[in-house]
Amino acid sequence: MPRPILATVHTAALRHNLARARTAAPDARVWAVVKADAYGHGIERAFEGLRGADGFALLDLTEAARVRALDWRGPILLLEGCFELRDLELCSRLALWHTVHCDEQINMLAAHKTQVPHRVFLKMNSGMNRLGFTPERYRAAWTRLNALPQVEEISLMTHFSDADGPKGVAVQLQAFEAVTQDLPGERTFSNSAATLRHGAALEGQSDWIRPGIAVYGSAPDYPEKSAADWDLLPAMTLSSKIIATQNLVAGDTVGYGSSFTADGPLRIGVVACGYADGYPRHCTTGTPVLVNGVRTRMVGRVSMDMITVDLTPVPDAGMGSEVTLWGRSSTGTVLSIDEIAGSAGTVGYELMCALAARVPAVVAD
Repeated sequence: MPRPILATVHTAALRHNLARARTAAPDARVWAVVKADAYGHGIERAFEGLRGADGFALLDLTEAARVRALDWRGPILLLEGCFELRDLELCSRLALWHTVHCDEQINMLAAHKTQVPHRVFLKMNSGMNRLGFTPERYRAAWTRLNALPQVEEISLMTHFSDADGPKGVAVQLQAFEAVTQDLPGERTFSNSAATLRHGAALEGQSDWIRPGIAVYGSAPDYPEKSAADWDLLPAMTLSSKIIATQNLVAGDTVGYGSSFTADGPLRIGVVACGYADGYPRHCTTGTPVLVNGVRTRMVGRVSMDMITVDLTPVPDAGMGSEVTLWGRSSTGTVLSIDEIAGSAGTVGYELMCALAARVPAVVAD
C-alpha cells in the first residue's frame, strides 16, 4: 500500500469561505486569489469550490492558461502584470486583465500590436513600497495609459500593508482617494484582512475585493483572531497514520539530538509525516496534533519522513490510527493550520504553499 500521508482539499469549505468573504463586502465583486497553485491546494482541485467567484486573480501565465483550460470564461487578473512584451500576446489570446505598476509596462503596451485593446489595473504604491506608482506619479501614469489605443479600460488598484494590525487602512486609503477621487474606473484594494476587519468601513468604496488566505480557511490576523472567530473552515486537511509505537521509561529520549526526554512511562506513536512532506521542521515538542480526533502533542524533533506524538490522551491508539496534522479529522474535530504555523514561527500561508509534491492529494466535499 502507499505511504499513508494524504492532503484532502474540501470543496464545501472553499465554497463556504468564499461566501463568507461576500458577506463581509456585499456590494463588491470577488476575485478568488489562486496564485501559488491556489495556495498549495492545486488550481484544478480548488476550482470547483471557487467557481462561484466573479474572477480569478493569480501571477503567472501558465496558471492563467490552466484556469482557462477549466472552461472558465470570466475575468482573470494577473496581479503582477506582464514581465516582457511577448506576454501581452498571451494576454490578448487568453483575454487576461493585467496590472500595470511601472513605466516599463506602459512602454510594453505602447509597443504592443493588437486588434483587441486591454483591460488594465493601474496600481498605486500607497505605502506598501513594493509595486506601483507613487501618489505623485499616479495621475501621469493614468494619462499615459488613457492615451494608448492598446488600452480599453483602466481600473484603479492599491494594496494595504497593515490591514491585519492596529495601523489599519485609513492612511493608505486616504492617499489613494486623494489622487483617484475624480478618475473613472473600477476600484480594488481589499485583501483578506481588509475585507474581514474593515469591510463595513469600506462598504461601497471597492468594486472588487481580493480575498486570498481567508478563502483557504486561515485567519489573516492570527493570533488576534482565529479562523473560527471569522467563521472560516479549513480547505485543506493534511492527514496520516501511526506506523509504529514505542514504550518509553523515564530518561528515554526521542529523535535526533535527543531533544525530548521522558520524565516517566510514556507511549508514543510514530507518524508518517516529516519536513520532506511540507510539515515545518521548526515545530517543537508541544505542537498540537490530533490522533483519532483527540488533541495531543508532538514530542521531539521533526525528521525528514516522521514525527512522534504523545499517545497518553488516546490510549487505544496504535498502528494505523488516524493522525490529523492540520485541518478536519474524520470525527469532525478541527485543528487550525494557523496553530501549527504559530508553533513553527511562521504563518499558515507558508505551510499551505510548502506542501510537497510527493504528498498525494484528493478532493472531497
